[in-house]
Amino acid sequence: MSWRPQYRSSKFRNVYGKAASREHCFDGIPITKNVHDNHFCAVNARFLAIVTESAGGGSFLVIPLQQTGRIEPNYPKVCGHQGNVLDIKWNPFIDNIIASCSEDTSVRIWEIPEGGLKRNMTEAVLELYGHSRRVGIVEWHPTTNNILLSAGYDYKVLIWNLEVGEPVKMIDCHTDVILCMSFNADGSLLATTCKDKRLRVVEPRSGRVLQEASCKNHRVNRVVFLGSTKRLLTTGVSRWNTRQIALWDQEDLSMPLIEEEIDGLSGLLFPFYDADTHMLYLAGKGDGNIRYYEICSEKPYLSYLMEFRSPAPQKGLGVMPKHGLDVSACEVFRFYKLITLKGLIEPISMIVPRRSETYQEDIYPMTPGTEPALTPDEWLSGVNRDPILMSLKEGYKRNSKIVFKAPVREKKSVVVNGIDLLENVPPRTENELLRMFFRQQDEIRRLKDELSQKDIRIRQLQLEIKNFRNIPKNN
Repeated sequence: MSWRPQYRSSKFRNVYGKAASREHCFDGIPITKNVHDNHFCAVNARFLAIVTESAGGGSFLVIPLQQTGRIEPNYPKVCGHQGNVLDIKWNPFIDNIIASCSEDTSVRIWEIPEGGLKRNMTEAVLELYGHSRRVGIVEWHPTTNNILLSAGYDYKVLIWNLEVGEPVKMIDCHTDVILCMSFNADGSLLATTCKDKRLRVVEPRSGRVLQEASCKNHRVNRVVFLGSTKRLLTTGVSRWNTRQIALWDQEDLSMPLIEEEIDGLSGLLFPFYDADTHMLYLAGKGDGNIRYYEICSEKPYLSYLMEFRSPAPQKGLGVMPKHGLDVSACEVFRFYKLITLKGLIEPISMIVPRRSETYQEDIYPMTPGTEPALTPDEWLSGVNRDPILMSLKEGYKRNSKIVFKAPVREKKSVVVNGIDLLENVPPRTENELLRMFFRQQDEIRRLKDELSQKDIRIRQLQLEIKNFRNIPKNN
């Protein structure tokens, strides 16, 4: 009997990536040069937000999606932070509400006017202070409105109830900087990766660590929950410094189900998972390509499909929510690629080739919509509920009627679990001490230069006075 290769039937076998034409890109954008490992981009069905390079504080652009082409240099910005903006995320239930976090230790909530910005926005509707160091990550709860998580360089994750404008819970189980956070489908579990080389699955309301993996052979950087499959996928680096992905059972992190090496490049691998199509996308920071796979419930679990190639390296990628996709073109995923060298944001559509122009129900199942399933009080009391689903055939043009109302508050101390977060500062890391040392050295050099300039000026003035005194007087 002759050997035959195993054939695996898949409707996504021929998915291909299609980059938008130049007139449908966003050009002339001063994309930030910050080296923080984030996307610096967020997108929803109405707006595109990009963190920009700025002096004297942090700022980001908010551009309506239909306003493609070249963006003017004086285009209005959101510029209320006093430090570099490190992360931005749109509210999944209110299209014009965006959260940002910064090196100035604050998290801010902004309300974008209808039609976009007409002038610079400096006043946030809500300013959240609870971290004692810079804040690197913000994450919205997937099923509950007005619940926001933030992770700072003080090793803490704070859960904010935006209806009261205060942190209501604190997760304090990390011993180093948190690199990534990911919720499961109903928001009952939170997975985190940390610089201490540990992968954790945490119950967010109690802060209790349910599972923990010490990743010595696979140094984890990023993690994502694979929908409701009770599995996690991480990207990281192997002991031979090759880029690697690993699949885990969320109820047993003692050993990964599979580990697979990708390549020997050095850029961070960003994972993106589409629970509707069970497709995984891998995009490397500084790469020009995007690999995509199909996740299966049985071995080998991971099946390689294809790769989108581009010569332009990407700094980060924004992802369009499902209800913003073009279903008439059989588009199942859309990236917004940041190309720093060109100051360009390039949309990339992942398309299933179909001859029919009618709605394809097999590739567009019911998907999480724009209505929250829980209130903050319900979720904080322990209730879990699956997201409210919507059909893209009828509901993708429906606008949410939820309105954000900022609370009125005045409070200088932030106390959670009996601890004042602004007073309880962890010891500084070695990198932070080195940065502080170099800043102090630069300041000393600057002051010496100023003193030498003043000495030169004093000598010049003394010489002028001496020459003036030596001028003979006329009789």
